Amino acid sequence: MNIVTPEKDTLGSRIVRAREAAGLSTAQLARRIGIRTATLTNWEANQSEPRSDRLRALAGHINVSLIWLLVGRGSAPADDGSFTQEVRLLKQEIGALGEAAGQIAARLERLGQRLAELDNPPDPE
Repeated sequence: MNIVTPEKDTLGSRIVRAREAAGLSTAQLARRIGIRTATLTNWEANQSEPRSDRLRALAGHINVSLIWLLVGRGSAPADDGSFTQEVRLLKQEIGALGEAAGQIAARLERLGQRLAELDNPPDPE
């Protein structure tokens, strides 16, 4: 369990704590709220802050109150060990495989379209 001191309790650190308690990688959470992973990484590093609409979406996806996320008041996310390290690793691997499967599917689609174009050349006039 990480002890967070008041001077290190920032919006970014709370995002990290809640994301980890939810068992999500940065890429998974970013995809769920419709942003780039780099954007979420910047939020977590306190290099930028989310707009209000993204902040609400973020709180919903990591199951914390907006007040806790903004100022650290209220109930922090439970990270009582219910997500073991092995479960977290499995979720990350499944997420990575899902992303890879999506990329493969998109590549197959592009290759299929190109093959169809080559099989049916336009009629010369």
